[in-house]
Amino acid sequence: MPAALAAKRRGRRMRFMIKAEMEQVRVVGYLIRHSGTIPVDRRAGAGAYAAAVQALRAGELVGVYPEATISRSFELKEFKTGAVRMAIEAGVPIVPLVVWGAQRVWTKDHPRALGRRRIPITVVVGEPITPAGPVSELSATLRAAMNVLLEQAQADYPAPAGQYWVPRRLGGGAPTLDQARRLDEAELAERARRRAEGRRAR
Repeated sequence: MPAALAAKRRGRRMRFMIKAEMEQVRVVGYLIRHSGTIPVDRRAGAGAYAAAVQALRAGELVGVYPEATISRSFELKEFKTGAVRMAIEAGVPIVPLVVWGAQRVWTKDHPRALGRRRIPITVVVGEPITPAGPVSELSATLRAAMNVLLEQAQADYPAPAGQYWVPRRLGGGAPTLDQARRLDEAELAERARRRAEGRRAR
């Protein structure tokens, strides 16, 4: 939402790519159905990819989370290459953008605070990146640019010691990148176990 509002202030609408299962979350599902969001089925994402490229070629803004999920450490994880490949295929620049503070409203492993007010959220927009060169190099360039923006946003934002939404590097209580990776792996393993149980129950 913060990124979409930033785009709207510039007279543009941003369509986000978001995992299809989020449609089951009441508030988010409503927004998905009424905002032109592009749902992504992770088991068959080719259709969403093609729809995003088509939208980009038509001059629309498409918001992509290059990590493909929420970072439990609140540091940048390894990037997927989808955003870069879409930009190359559509022939459009990549605009790096970072949102900071939204993890206090909605993140993994902690209660949501959708009704809370007075939680500041910072949006920092970087310079457009020309989609040229190998995918791996362009992805690394995007990640480096976003890391600069992230540190810029964090520098101007309160960082109370020990708080769950503050990265460990800044004295907070968030997991380290390595700890977050292990939590992510455990989450994926649990999902796989549930899917297997569901198939056996049919």
